[in-house]
Amino acid sequence: MALIACPECSADVSDSALNCAKCGVQLRKPKRGFFGKIIKYTFIVFNLLMGWWLVAGMGAASETIQTAGSTAEQAGAAIGTGLGAAMIIGLWVFGDIILGLFVMLTRPKS
Repeated sequence: MALIACPECSADVSDSALNCAKCGVQLRKPKRGFFGKIIKYTFIVFNLLMGWWLVAGMGAASETIQTAGSTAEQAGAAIGTGLGAAMIIGLWVFGDIILGLFVMLTRPKS
């Protein structure tokens, strides 16, 4: 354990300390652990995937609605699109709540 000088008050502080014991200035930021990084990147990838899924689903549904033969088929495709979008958004919200809690619980501690 080496001692370094605090940039604010010039007191001797351990090089492994996060804050100066005398003045409280932050010397270095705490880092997220390996499991915390996995959870954080899973959260990011999940949101990107859900956004892509919603956009791609809406594009495919609009193509289906345009190529439908009758107004009844168009109405059925529109209703199905609405239900599918509602399911995707519900899954997205539920997944974000669960993964967001894990991200929050694995953040670095001071």
